[in-house]
Amino acid sequence: MLEFPKKLSDARVLISNDDSIHAEGIKVLEEIIGAITPNVWVVAPETQMSAAGHSLTIHQPLRIKEYDKRHYSVYGTPTDSVLVGVQKVMRDFRPDLVISGINHGQNTADDVTYSGTIAAAIEATLMGIPAIACSQDIDETGHTKIDWSVARETLPKIFTALQGASWEPNVLLSINTPMRKPGTPTEIRLVPQGHYSMEKQEMVQSIDPRGRPYYWIGAAPARDEHNLEKDMGVLKAGHVTITPLSLNLTHYPTLKALEGVFK
Repeated sequence: MLEFPKKLSDARVLISNDDSIHAEGIKVLEEIIGAITPNVWVVAPETQMSAAGHSLTIHQPLRIKEYDKRHYSVYGTPTDSVLVGVQKVMRDFRPDLVISGINHGQNTADDVTYSGTIAAAIEATLMGIPAIACSQDIDETGHTKIDWSVARETLPKIFTALQGASWEPNVLLSINTPMRKPGTPTEIRLVPQGHYSMEKQEMVQSIDPRGRPYYWIGAAPARDEHNLEKDMGVLKAGHVTITPLSLNLTHYPTLKALEGVFK
C-alpha cells in the first residue's frame, strides 16, 4: 500500500511540476506546503515542459542547476526531474511524499494522458512514493490573472485530511481547483475521470517567413462541462475535484471477452 504521511509536519516533501521552476504555481505550492512542514525540496524543469507526458530524456545528458540546497532545476522533463530529485538530490533522505504542481490549467478528462504534471506524480508512484498532482483551472484566453485563492484555502485542508490515509500501489491522486465562482460555495468532491472526443482537434496550417508550411496544434476539444458526475463538469461548477488515477491500464472486461478468440 502507498501510505500518506501520518504527520505531515514531520514529512519530507519533494515538489515538482511541468511549468518550470520559475512558474508562479510551483511557488504557490511551496508556500502552501512550507506552512505545514519545513522539510520541502523543489526539483523541477528549468523550462516550460507542458504536455510532455511521461517522457524521459535518454538520448542526451541531463544537466542540473542548483539555486540553493533546497531548489534545483533540470534541463529535462518532469519525469526526469522527479528521478533526479529522488535518486540524486534526496538520495540520502528519501521523500515521504511527492506533490506536483500547481499546474497552470486544469488536468481533467483525457488531459491526464498528456500532462507533465500528472507524469511527475506517476514517476513517484512507480518508485513507491505516495504522490499527488495539483492543477488550477484558469481562463485559457490569458486575459485574466490566475486566482490561486481557492487552492490556498482548500489544499491545506485536503493534505491535512489525508494524513494517515493509504491506497493501492500504482495509484496517484489528481486534484483540480476551480476558478472562484462568486455566490457558489466551494465543495471538495471525489469524482471519476471523464473523457472528451479528439475528433475535432484543431490543426492550424500556415506558412513561415521562408515560404515553408508548418502546423500548430490548436486548442483542446471542448470538454463535457455539463456532466456533474465527472471531473470536468464538477470543476466547471466551481468545486474542487479529487480523482484517483490508476497506472494499470488493463481493461479486464475486454481481457475476459477476448479469452477464446486466439485459441
